[in-house]
Amino acid sequence: MKFSVGLGKPGAEERLEKSGISRRDFMKFCSTIAAVMGMEASFANKIALALTSPKRPSVVWLHNAECTGCSESILRAVRPFIDDLILDTISLDYHETIMAAAGHKAEEALHHAISSPNGFLAVVEGGIPTKDNGLYGKVGGRTMLEINSEILPKAKAVISYGTCATFGGVQAAKPNPTATKGVNDALKHLGVNSVNIPGCPPNPYNLVGTIVHLLTHSLAIPEMDEVNRPIMFYGETVHEQCERLPHYDAGEFAPSFDSEEARKGWCLAKLGCKGPTTYNNCPKVKFNQTNWPVQAGHPCIGCSEPDFWDTASPFYEEA
Repeated sequence: MKFSVGLGKPGAEERLEKSGISRRDFMKFCSTIAAVMGMEASFANKIALALTSPKRPSVVWLHNAECTGCSESILRAVRPFIDDLILDTISLDYHETIMAAAGHKAEEALHHAISSPNGFLAVVEGGIPTKDNGLYGKVGGRTMLEINSEILPKAKAVISYGTCATFGGVQAAKPNPTATKGVNDALKHLGVNSVNIPGCPPNPYNLVGTIVHLLTHSLAIPEMDEVNRPIMFYGETVHEQCERLPHYDAGEFAPSFDSEEARKGWCLAKLGCKGPTTYNNCPKVKFNQTNWPVQAGHPCIGCSEPDFWDTASPFYEEA
C-alpha cells in the first residue's frame, strides 16, 4: 500500500534521477534546505545522507477539519519536485487524500503503521472539533478527536502542518460552533507536544526542514518559540525580511491597489499588511522559490499567527 518512491530501499538517488531529478538538482535542493534551516552550506551533505538513508521513518498523515490546501501546497510544488523528494524521503504509510487504498484496507494500513516496532512519525493537517466529544468531525465512522487521541500519543514525533492543525484555523473563528482546536490545545492532557508549522498554506520547505532536523538530530525537536514554531523558520517577522521595507522606512505607502505607488512596489501597510506582527519566512523562501503574496502585490494577512482569522481582520484595513 505504501506509495513513496523510496520506501526505505537503497538507490534513492538513482530513482530520483530516473524521475528527472539529477544529482545536481538534488544537492541544490539540500543546499536550499540547509539555508532555510540557517545552517552552513556544508550541512547539505548531511541532509543528502539523511534523505537517502535506507532507514527512513514511517509516517502517518492524519486529516481533520481542513481544506487539504496544505497537502496541495506540497503536491503542486515544482522545481526541484518537492513532492517526489518528500515521498522518497519518508515511508508515507497513510494519507487519506492521496493513498490508493480505501475503506477497510485504508484502516488496515493505518493500524499496521502505528503498530510498527520501529515507531512512526505523525503529520497532522486540520483542526480537531472537540464539542460534544468531537461529534462534528468524523473519518470512517470515528471522530477525529478519538482518532488523534489514540494515535498521536504513540508517535515518536508529531508535526502539525498548517494553521488549522496548529491553531484551529478558520473552523475556530468566532463563534467556533464546533469548538475546533489545534492539536496541542486539544490533546495537551495526553502529553502531545507537536512541532507547529503554521501557514495557510505553509511553505513546503518548512515541513521538509523540520523532517530533516528530526532525521539528523535523532528525532530531537528543533528550538521553538512560545507557540511551538521552529525558530529557524519563524524567528523573524515578515516585515523584517520584506523587500518593500525600504519604502516603509522612507514613508512611501501605496494608497490603493490600483495606484501608481502600488505599481512601483511601495509598502502595503495602509492596505492592511500584517507583516510587522507576523512571524514567517515567506520573503526569503517564497513559494516554489518564485513569488509570495506581497511580491505579487497583496498584503500579508498574518496567516501563520494564532487566531489570525479574528485578530487580523478586516484584512484590507491598516493594522
